[in-house]
Amino acid sequence: MASPAQSLVIPAFNEAARLAAGFERLRPTLDIIGVDRTEIVMVDDGSTDTTMRVAHQVYGHLEHFRLVQHPHNMGKGAAVRTGLAHARYPKVIVADADMSIRPEHFVNILDALDRAPMAPGSRALDGKILYETMTRSLSGTAFHTLVHHYTKLAVRDTQCGCKGFQLATGRLLAHLGMITGFVYDVELFYLACLLDIDIEPVSVTWDDIGGSTVHFANAKRRLLSDLRGIPRTTYQCPAVEVDAHVTLEDVRRAAIEARAAGLVVARNDDTALVVGPRDSAVAAVGIAQSLGGRLRATSLGELKGRTLEAV
Repeated sequence: MASPAQSLVIPAFNEAARLAAGFERLRPTLDIIGVDRTEIVMVDDGSTDTTMRVAHQVYGHLEHFRLVQHPHNMGKGAAVRTGLAHARYPKVIVADADMSIRPEHFVNILDALDRAPMAPGSRALDGKILYETMTRSLSGTAFHTLVHHYTKLAVRDTQCGCKGFQLATGRLLAHLGMITGFVYDVELFYLACLLDIDIEPVSVTWDDIGGSTVHFANAKRRLLSDLRGIPRTTYQCPAVEVDAHVTLEDVRRAAIEARAAGLVVARNDDTALVVGPRDSAVAAVGIAQSLGGRLRATSLGELKGRTLEAV
């Protein structure tokens, strides 16, 4: 049996009614990219329906399927971050449970990840996204205007529910990000731009599938606050500064001893930084002791331009 080459992260909140149809949309693409070469990590974000049971019924027959469960609903951004922390293979695609972005495009996204560390799907045609209703199209345009006003991002389709990452890049962005709600995608692009991460958008098509648990009218209560907060936030993570030539095997051994997971090693010619999630400071103490390193906070400025490796 071949070892997986890519991970598919699927955040899910109250998706019991849509998982089976989503899998049927995904099945032909799994046959193309290799079902035995694809790890699927589903994150049940504190669902109150039967999402967990149905997920096992629909995906449980796959050898490389794992389900991670949040104890309560924490938001899609939190679910995506959990999935990226648990993914284990060099290329990662994050996709919605309903597979509304046609999975056939996963092939192009995986190809783009050979050239760029971030390959988000984009539904924009000639600078516009045409939704199923004029009202939603106008809302999308208004949202893009707000995003550009507060963050200066030129990306037209920040909210596409399908994004590809090289594993280390996805993990680092996940560790740095703080927003758990509707605007978490904007924050990912904002951080990627500040870190000078190369982005290669991939054109995708999508189908409007009913039953979504995301409601823009409700989300907009937090939307403005989150957008305003992005450029005002000081983004930092706990990091252990070690010798630039530390081996991944040494870091992996130290991580196991400290019971830490989802780490990223960020190297330059002078030092290596072992970066973990925001809540990993206690484990980082053990890693620092094991590797003879120094525990401190790391900022966007010193992460910029470093070579990233996932542990």
